[in-house]
Order: sequence, then C-alpha cells, then structure tokens
Amino acid sequence: MTAAPTKSDQRRLILHLGVQKTGSTAIQRHLNRNAAALARRLIVRTPEEGSPMRPLGRAAIAYSLGPTEDREIALRIAFEDVLETLPANDLPVLLSHENLAGAMPGNGGETRLYPQLPRIAGLLSRCAAGFAVDFVIYTRSMTAWKASVWAQAVRTDGYQHGFEDFLNRTDAMPGWGDLIRRMADVLGPDRLCRFKLEDEPDPGRPGRLLLHHAGLDDAIIEALAPLDGPAMQRLNAGSTEFLRRLNGLTLNPHARGKVVDLVARAQNLFIAEVPGKGTS
Repeated sequence: MTAAPTKSDQRRLILHLGVQKTGSTAIQRHLNRNAAALARRLIVRTPEEGSPMRPLGRAAIAYSLGPTEDREIALRIAFEDVLETLPANDLPVLLSHENLAGAMPGNGGETRLYPQLPRIAGLLSRCAAGFAVDFVIYTRSMTAWKASVWAQAVRTDGYQHGFEDFLNRTDAMPGWGDLIRRMADVLGPDRLCRFKLEDEPDPGRPGRLLLHHAGLDDAIIEALAPLDGPAMQRLNAGSTEFLRRLNGLTLNPHARGKVVDLVARAQNLFIAEVPGKGTS
C-alpha cells in the first residue's frame, strides 16, 4: 500500500485570488507576455478569452452573490475543468483570476468585503486535494481601493450611485486585516500570503512578489520582458459620470457594452473644459 503523499511530496498549486483593483490585470498581462520564458519553471493559467478560467471566474462571482448548492456545484465543476487542462508533470502551477475572490463592492448589490471568499477558498482547496495548495491575495490602501472599485463598478457592473453614496454604503466595511483573519480561520495561516500592491517595486514587471512566492529568483524575474504599456486605466471623471447616468437607463447589455467602448476611446469629449479649435 502506497503511503499518502505529504505536503512536501505534492505538486504545488498557487491560487492568486486578486482581489479586484489591486493590479491583477497587469500581473496577468506580464505572465502571458512571458509565458514561453516561464514554461520550464511554472505552469500559468489566467483568464484569457476562450479559456476555462473565464467560466471559473463567472462561477465564483455567481456563488458569492448567492451561495446556493447548485452554484457551489457549478463552481466546483468549473474549477475541476481548469485542473484537467494542467499538463501531467511536477512543475508548480499558478492560477491567477481576481474574480475568484467573488463579487467586489458595487457588483450585484454587494457592500461587504468579500464575505464568501473564505468559503470559496475552502471549496477550491478541497477540490485540489491532490496538490499542495496555497493562496495569495494582494491588497491596497483602502482609500485608493474604494475609489478604484467604485469607478470600475460604474464602468463594468452598471453601478448607478455616486461615489459619496458608495462610501456611505460601504462605511461599515472592515479593513483588510478582517478578511485575512477570516481566511486564515478556514485555511490556516501557513497557507495564505498577503502582498501589498504598494510594495511592488517595478510597475514594468508587476507581480514580482507573486513570482518570488512561486519560487522564481531575482535573476529570472529581471530577465522577463517588461510590459510595453499600462493596463486598463481608470476613465476620467467626466466619462465615469456619463456612464453612471447611462446605467440608469434600460439598455441591453450588448448596446451598453458598445457605448462603454466608445466612451473609453473618446474620453476627451467628457472633459469639462476643452480648448476650442478652428474658431476665434
């Protein structure tokens, strides 16, 4: 009879859970750009279009907004679909998807700080029982984070309320320490790592702390190709306000998506004071 593998014998699985608006998109772009260079050392999965990571993220959001038995089953199946795509070797695996944290404040009426994240992490851990699983989350100054989350909720989630209203609705939200404690109660403190976005040393190579955690040394990280531009930037104030008001209208999602794309490409139209051209 073969002995059950100890943690040190198991293949490592690192789950980067975001959270949203802590640089996850930039980290994923950097990982994808350097996929070939990383391939001999680390198996990477991010929410690329058409990959099973996309439905996994959607399942986590749905479960967080309504943790029913059916949604738990859907989340487990979606995660198992991702695990089935992993090559059969002993390389460590890094799965990165900010939506694994669940719905952020402003999405679907959520006003709390990831109330279902400990349950989601526990479920994923049980599904990956054959791996040595640990979890990474990034945090950010709560003041800057709330401003960014509100703007993102307006842009992508149809949020209709102004920023001051958003702050009032989330006023009772605890700090990051509360989330870390709740997760540690479920996972154990040795399986959870928190990084602060402000501690990332190089915007051109985002995710250095995460890659260190995954076992890469400085020389390997420095050799990775840097990003050639910033990730998705927050819309200017006028554009965000236009979309916030648009969110109060009854539009089908496809039409709204087209308007959002147009606004993002023409933000200069929503600046309050634009110098006149060709007139005197």
